Amino acid sequence: MTVIVAGTVRVPPENVERFRPHMEAMLAASRAEDGCVEYSYAVDVADQGLIRVFEVWRDEAALKAHFATPHMAEWRAQWPAFGVSDRRLALYEVAAQRPL
Repeated sequence: MTVIVAGTVRVPPENVERFRPHMEAMLAASRAEDGCVEYSYAVDVADQGLIRVFEVWRDEAALKAHFATPHMAEWRAQWPAFGVSDRRLALYEVAAQRPL
C-alpha cells in the first residue's frame, strides 16, 4: 500500500538559506531511493521558518529502508546546527488515488 508522509518542521528564518544546500542534498539522495515516488520540501510563503514536507513511498517497507540510509543519519545530524525543531509529520496509508 502506498504511504504518504506529510507535515512540517521549523527552522529559524535566518537559517533557511544556509540550510537549503542540506535540504537539496537530502532531496536528491531520497529521490534516488528505490520506492520513492515523490519527495519535496517547501518554505511556507507566509511563515519563512516553516518547512512543509511531502513524501510518497511505494510502501511502508520502502519508507523504513529510507529511515535506515546513511543520508538520513547525516540529515538528522545537521539539525542542531540549523535549529531544526517542532517536527510534526504524519504517515497516511493510501487505499486509492484518482485525479481530482
